[in-house]
Amino acid sequence: MLVEITSLTHPGVEIFSTLTENQLRNKLEPEKGIFIAESPKVIAVALDRGYEPVALLAERKHIVGDAAPIIARCGNIPVYTGENELLSKLTGYDLTRGVLCAMRRPRPLSVEEVVKDAHRIAVVDSVVNATNTGAIFRAAASLGIDAVVLTSTSSDPLNRRCVRVSMGTVFMVPWAMAPGGPLLIRQLKELGFTTAALALNDDSVDIDNPALKSADKLALVLGTEGEGLPDSVINESDYVAKIPMQNGVDSLNVAAAAAVAFWEVRKR
Repeated sequence: MLVEITSLTHPGVEIFSTLTENQLRNKLEPEKGIFIAESPKVIAVALDRGYEPVALLAERKHIVGDAAPIIARCGNIPVYTGENELLSKLTGYDLTRGVLCAMRRPRPLSVEEVVKDAHRIAVVDSVVNATNTGAIFRAAASLGIDAVVLTSTSSDPLNRRCVRVSMGTVFMVPWAMAPGGPLLIRQLKELGFTTAALALNDDSVDIDNPALKSADKLALVLGTEGEGLPDSVINESDYVAKIPMQNGVDSLNVAAAAAVAFWEVRKR
């Protein structure tokens, strides 16, 4: 259903403009929450994974161009359109490849559900930067990580920037959010996972340690760059692992470190 807009206050377009991330997420009633996916490629990945579209916002020239296959797949939902200048004022930035899609948030999954058949998982503890979270998901999807568990203090994987940076891989890798701390590590151990916290402790083993690489079920625990992992999480983990550095550099960005670690411990 094509809807031409000529005003920034046109009914229905507020989901693309004035609503904050928290309002879109709708913490009080998660089943009513939505998120925004950008660009035909990312939207297509979400549709492939069964996510439900609610509305589209597309630059007029893309209606019969890049957005056409997406529009055809979305059925009878509003497709708001107008000139690029108006849509840029509405969203606050140029549309990525000319199209945005508002989609319903899925039912939240439990830790048990996402790790049920997993052999390699990542635990993301208090990583609040959406760019880093998105990059971690992209590395996870590319390098054999079966699931991601995020602490509730971490960035929302369906944050608009996280979705964009991940190139849609947040729709491909199963994930759950849960309270963090040593209780989460204990829960994963009870579910059969060997746990390895990435930290620069004196008793750290190298990330290519055979005990890690040979573990049938392994959980890599990643902390925020500023504070790192809490001591309580490190102490509860089976191993403390590090990526050896050179030239006096003490550590990598958490997303880069995740990619290196995922590669080293991938299940062959």
